[in-house]
Amino acid sequence: MSNPVAGLLMTWRGRVLPEWVDYNGHLRDAFYMLLFSYATDGLMDSIGLGESGRATTGHSLFTLEAHINYLKEVREGATVEVHTQILGCDSKRLRIYHSLYRSDAQLFLAGNEQMLVNVDMAGPFSTPFSPAVLECIQVLVSRHRSLPSPEHAGRHIALPGERHG
Repeated sequence: MSNPVAGLLMTWRGRVLPEWVDYNGHLRDAFYMLLFSYATDGLMDSIGLGESGRATTGHSLFTLEAHINYLKEVREGATVEVHTQILGCDSKRLRIYHSLYRSDAQLFLAGNEQMLVNVDMAGPFSTPFSPAVLECIQVLVSRHRSLPSPEHAGRHIALPGERHG
């Protein structure tokens, strides 16, 4: 069996805390997004937009759109990790996919597709990535281009038989 996270960037790892679970003993839906938000921070660190990069460039990433697929339950105390794939980019936007896995069994728990935009915090307004950040992104895009597209990427919400449009 192949490793489902081979080639992906590990962007966050941690344990599900008691205050993150609901009355059913499952990770609350809002806390999935918290984990994915932490993973975006990890991605920012890896492309040169960590704390020092933000201070140097005056840039940060903002989330324009996000979509979560909840696939398996996540219980209190579980050790989980998020792996990130760059699906595409242009001069100032990134389309990414975060995959949440249980660390011990590599069980795929949830997916999160996001569209991010580079923002000049002096405005704030959207702006192209700095050359150094864009170079880091392009290295990841090149590495991730050969990976299969995540099964749940590009989906929309609809009932069976509903037309999307």
